Amino acid sequence: MAHQAAPHNPHVRLPLWLRKKIDLSSLHDLKTKLRCSGLSTVCEEARCPNIGECFRETTATFLILGDVCTRNCGFCSVSRGTPGPLKTDEPSSVARTVRDLGLRHVVITSVTRDDLPDKGASVFASIIRAVRDMVPGCTIEVLTPDFSGNQELLEFVLREKPDVFAHNVETVGRLYPAIRPGFSLARSLEVLMSVKKFSPDAIVKSGFMVGLGESDAEVVDLMTKLKDSGCDVVTIGQYLQPAKQQVPVKRYWETEQYIIWSNLAKSLGIGYCMAGPFIRSSYRAREVLQEIRAQRHNKQEVHL
Repeated sequence: MAHQAAPHNPHVRLPLWLRKKIDLSSLHDLKTKLRCSGLSTVCEEARCPNIGECFRETTATFLILGDVCTRNCGFCSVSRGTPGPLKTDEPSSVARTVRDLGLRHVVITSVTRDDLPDKGASVFASIIRAVRDMVPGCTIEVLTPDFSGNQELLEFVLREKPDVFAHNVETVGRLYPAIRPGFSLARSLEVLMSVKKFSPDAIVKSGFMVGLGESDAEVVDLMTKLKDSGCDVVTIGQYLQPAKQQVPVKRYWETEQYIIWSNLAKSLGIGYCMAGPFIRSSYRAREVLQEIRAQRHNKQEVHL
């Protein structure tokens, strides 16, 4: 089990395999358009190391329902507290921006809004409809919170038939009380399982981070649980502390371990696994969607 312990001093330089130069010089116009539209991307909010690549591939992940979360995950850099009122024009604003930026695949995610009666489910549904109406050729992925386990709210979003439904488990179950208070691994797995029950043909996706203190055995157990919950796609990436306010990295896993996990996913029957230090849940999202669709098409041809 190859790994390197994380340094206690947050200013110690990262291991060689985690050094990545991010060039945003060519993305000034795109970022300006986002600011003018009043929208945020999780690519920017989470300081994603793949932001330049994804933007150039005409894929972006929009953060809806405001930028203040009602829960308090230890790894997340999004502000937490009491959110402000919803923007009534958010669905049309997102759709126009998708059109104006020429996006071919869009991921819609949000902060958790426990303060809302429907937890924001209606906004997810409205944005799916608005994007489909304004940009018919654009594929849509939603990355939702757990809606407090409310089955009706989950089904409300699924009725709009997003091309991919994602909900991240983020970490192994043992670490939830310290790292992800307010969430439950069992509830998140139930969300994923419920997607397949309500919409058997849906492409279901989940992801988690390593480096928060988990063991290899716990990662293997979590991957097995994700497979049993109906996941078609699993992403695994290294946790990188976004700021000093967030929990420190416990371990930097070496690149060889991600290969082992990826091979394990295949052996478990997970259709697509992206595992690596810089992998994030929405990385190459359009490419993953195309690959899963191709796999399904090939299987159908075999059975004909």
